[in-house]
Amino acid sequence: MAMRTTTYIQAINEALREEMQRDVNVFLMGEDVGRYGGLFRVTRNLFDEFGPKRLLDTPISEQAFIGMAVGAAMTGLRPVCELMYMDFFLVCADQILNQAAKMHYMYGGLVQVPMVIRGQQGGGKRYGSQHSQSVESSLAHYPGLKVVAPSTPYDAKGLLISAIRDNNPVVFLEHKLLYFTKGEVPAAGEEYTVPIGKAEIKRPGRDLTVVTFSYCLLQALEAATELSKEYGIEIEVVDLRSIVPLDMETVLDSVGKTGRLLAVHESYAMNGIGAEVVARVYEEAPELLKAPARRLGAPPVSIPVSMTLEEEILPRKRQIKASVLEMLGMTAAARKE
Repeated sequence: MAMRTTTYIQAINEALREEMQRDVNVFLMGEDVGRYGGLFRVTRNLFDEFGPKRLLDTPISEQAFIGMAVGAAMTGLRPVCELMYMDFFLVCADQILNQAAKMHYMYGGLVQVPMVIRGQQGGGKRYGSQHSQSVESSLAHYPGLKVVAPSTPYDAKGLLISAIRDNNPVVFLEHKLLYFTKGEVPAAGEEYTVPIGKAEIKRPGRDLTVVTFSYCLLQALEAATELSKEYGIEIEVVDLRSIVPLDMETVLDSVGKTGRLLAVHESYAMNGIGAEVVARVYEEAPELLKAPARRLGAPPVSIPVSMTLEEEILPRKRQIKASVLEMLGMTAAARKE
């Protein structure tokens, strides 16, 4: 398969275009997704190709257009809705968590809700506490939703195609700092998908497993490179990619090799996905651990506007390195000759 380099944002744009070309039931809706091309330009140029019937510019009412999408999905269409900021899911939480997530169950499997809710989340842009949150653990708490958070252009395109084709509601989380990162993606026209619910080892290692996703994956990979050069420590980095379903098989296989686990994410440590991963390891295979597992997330404070304060509370390369060194002590550090 021929590969080329493209950006994360372009990979998402291509997935939308290709699925709209493939299936006339796929349509987009959200604030400024049509003529303007989206606040972050994710849907740019699509309006010229598909027109106003398949790119619906909506009023500033998340309750209205998410509710409309639920109804459209129940009657056979495949809406892809953009929330300008994922923080705004709270405005339409009833439509997402009480309607989209539960309809298949409440109608005894007779109704499907094939819709995607996508949008950006996370900090790093000084947007403040109402535009910088990471909300995956809140969404993951409710049965009936699938939740994915790709970290590379390849995974973003492949997972979005899988999400659009899925017969369940899928929340597709994009980190704002990933949009202009680059990576290899198959040439345009070469169809591929990435399975929902399957993690991937992005860097093999022997000393400790770091389980992460989204923008924190890039930080973990940078930390791994520096730890190798500076201390001879080799950490294995597991990219969850999907929050729901959660691929514990890959996590347990990795922990079985390294014996140590650090779960890292940008959202709050309290009640976060890291806590779930750690708990599952202790419940399912505690004998794999040589030392207590840990989680690294944000402290329970609102995201500040100040760049200095924002960088201080969000888990980044520096905090990952410090946590790994603390967990390993001087034993692993001394391996470097």
